[in-house]
Amino acid sequence: MAGTEEGCVRVAAVGDVHLDADVVGRYRPALEHLGAKADLLLLAGDLTRHGTAAEAACVAREFGGLPVPVVAILGNHDYHSDEQEAVAAVLRDAGLIVLECSGTVLECRGVRVGVAGTKGFGGGFAGACASEFGEPEMKAFTSHGRELAARFGESLAELDCDVRIALTHYSPVPETLLGEPLEIYPFLGSYHLAQAIDGTPGVGLAVHGHAHAGSERGTTPGGVPVRNVAHPVIKQAYNVYQLSSVLAAA
Repeated sequence: MAGTEEGCVRVAAVGDVHLDADVVGRYRPALEHLGAKADLLLLAGDLTRHGTAAEAACVAREFGGLPVPVVAILGNHDYHSDEQEAVAAVLRDAGLIVLECSGTVLECRGVRVGVAGTKGFGGGFAGACASEFGEPEMKAFTSHGRELAARFGESLAELDCDVRIALTHYSPVPETLLGEPLEIYPFLGSYHLAQAIDGTPGVGLAVHGHAHAGSERGTTPGGVPVRNVAHPVIKQAYNVYQLSSVLAAA
């Protein structure tokens, strides 16, 4: 990606912080200086440990009131206790923008940056993926991921912006899963997400989490840079990526 020339937006990102009361304060010292290093912060899901509203309050304490906009999606952990709506409400009350098959546009350094987000779902990748065939349970598993990706793609396309960012929890490509057991790839991501990203012009960056033992860098078949920002992968409070509106439009 491009350097720090004019028109470049600095995108900070982290996922899988799994906050609870005993983790509050781990990230905040680094976040206090975020305004000097980034123009926005993306949170790529699994923000809580078990998906409770009480844990969401910990996330709000850690990531609320920052000097840059914070855009978040939920992950599978954030759904575990069936309190995902309450989790999202707590985060929104703290000023975070929470997306699910929806988008937002932010003005950053004179660039209109559109972010579309979804948790996404599994299903696997070319040559090793589930199909909508057989038992109703298999059909439901496969169709859920496909339908989420389709709605996510619509959200990406609807953004009125100079450059787009795709924010998911599950991975759109297998490259960022390297290090994980091959047997669990279908539960870590889906090629449907990459199809949604590649099917939308002007996507300059795709960010995801979920794969704790995966790798940071990958690329969609259409050439969009993909970054796995799960905290166990990047091993710091956040990574910063340079996003160029010129690059994304090329």
